[in-house]
Amino acid sequence: MSDDGIVRHFFSGFIRLHILYHAAKEPICGAEITEELIHHGYRLSQGTLYPTLHLLEKLGYLKNESRVVNGRRRKYYRATAAGKRILNQARSKMQELVAEVLEDDDRDFQTARRKQRDARTEPKQ
Repeated sequence: MSDDGIVRHFFSGFIRLHILYHAAKEPICGAEITEELIHHGYRLSQGTLYPTLHLLEKLGYLKNESRVVNGRRRKYYRATAAGKRILNQARSKMQELVAEVLEDDDRDFQTARRKQRDARTEPKQ
């Protein structure tokens, strides 16, 4: 498919939001994140997941702690205060987007367009 790149670009934002959402609820390890994302239909390789986790850490949205589970060391990620703030901002934007795209409600946009159009067509005095 010729638009795979753009689809991946859109979905990578959804994946980051999924990660932040779950990491805000409780610490979560990479395997659990992968399982959750697969449950939602995302196909995600380790080569995509871990750079995403590291980016979110670098940005200050996630913090990790190592734990030993069944004799193996695992990193568990949790959202920082900054991660929770950005998640709340994203929720607000997602609500607007859902109203427009899924409920086909773009009244605010149409009102703004009408005002701009009217301002351009009003006679100058």
